[in-house]
Amino acid sequence: MEFSSGIKYRNLPVVALTGRPNVGKSTLFNRLLHKRRAITDPTPGVTRDPVEMDTFIAGKPLRLVDTGGFKLTRDGGDAETLDDLVMEKTLATIKKADLIILILEAGVLTAEDEEFIELLRPYRKRLITVVNKTEGGRREADAWNLLSFGFEKVWMISAEHGDNVADLTDAIINRLDFSKVAPDIAEKRPIRIALLGKPNTGKSTLSNRLTSTGASIVSDIPGTTRDVVEGSFSYKNREFVILDTAGIRRKSKVTENIEYYSVNRAIKTIGDADIVFLMIDAQEGLSDQDKKIASLAHEKGRGIIMVLNKWDAMPDVKNTFAAVSDRIHFLFGQMEYAPIIPVSALEGEGVEKLLNTAIRMYGQLTNHVETAALNKALEKWLAETPTPSGPQTRFKIKYAVQSSENPVAFIFFVSRVRAVTEPFIASLRNKIRRDLGFSLIPVTVEIRSSKKE
Repeated sequence: MEFSSGIKYRNLPVVALTGRPNVGKSTLFNRLLHKRRAITDPTPGVTRDPVEMDTFIAGKPLRLVDTGGFKLTRDGGDAETLDDLVMEKTLATIKKADLIILILEAGVLTAEDEEFIELLRPYRKRLITVVNKTEGGRREADAWNLLSFGFEKVWMISAEHGDNVADLTDAIINRLDFSKVAPDIAEKRPIRIALLGKPNTGKSTLSNRLTSTGASIVSDIPGTTRDVVEGSFSYKNREFVILDTAGIRRKSKVTENIEYYSVNRAIKTIGDADIVFLMIDAQEGLSDQDKKIASLAHEKGRGIIMVLNKWDAMPDVKNTFAAVSDRIHFLFGQMEYAPIIPVSALEGEGVEKLLNTAIRMYGQLTNHVETAALNKALEKWLAETPTPSGPQTRFKIKYAVQSSENPVAFIFFVSRVRAVTEPFIASLRNKIRRDLGFSLIPVTVEIRSSKKE
């Protein structure tokens, strides 16, 4: 198969960079990406959560993962628990990786290195051993001693300076199987759902109902889920991936390092999802944290569904749902586009409507309006609401394009950018939702100058 860098792909082979802290994993990660994606710092252990990125290396698409460092000694207390969590995540990444790059430091072999080498013994067939920081042949003689650990070959590189990285790249590509890689077509792509909300709102209960498993631990104790639990299921011939996250508390209540880590991971999950199910306890109502989550999802252009869970426990009073919906719309300001759906995750009530709405929403997220159709609609909008004609407020809209899907964004090219007001932009956004099929999702409108710089 011929691969094009302008196309997204699925079933990518996974390459994991591993090793103890401060051997240069993140530096090599950035070198292979040809960009600064992972944070590099001389302080050991800066990378906690695995950092993943789909990229092209030597013309081949793959997923590159920078893992947290392996630590033999723990710092004690909460830090010890956090180190254990990092290591657990690293090992999980190693187990699923198609190729493991073990990175060691030239001339420095520690007890952590030796234990990690032993830990990786079952994965030798998927292992490439790299000795970093050998720029200009530095300490290469010491590096050859590593063959005594049973490695068939070691690769001498300098991630910082690029020495021999091209040869390593060729070795990586030659060890991978690209036969299952296929174009990532939106209609065939799994819909990724992030379950977010305060602790104990029923996220894990809903996740288990959808996936028909007990993968998420369900408990009345708030905060039981500390990691992101990923599951999958099918509905109406569509594949779904569900991401059950740790409950997000107010910052003042986040006192443990491990919980801080889990909360940040949950927030990052928004970026990995197509749609956010914001779980709200119907009896407790909304919180400031619910507003924060919704705001983050809105900023990232994700679909958002307000899921009123435990609705079966609400009083059976006329107009209760209308009153709750009005309250939510009042508190969430400009997010009236977000559907509000009452459910009982425990009993299964409302779940079918929730999934049907998610399918419709995903269709809007992946919808693309042709430029000709967009500009024809623009002519109609300008006839309805002409641009201002005052000497200081005058501007003309030359043309518009849809710049991206999922998230959905449009660019309007105008004669005078400074003259375009926020109310006018809001008007354009509302017309896009009304006329072009984006009624359920956030839409970004960017204003640019039509004049060439």
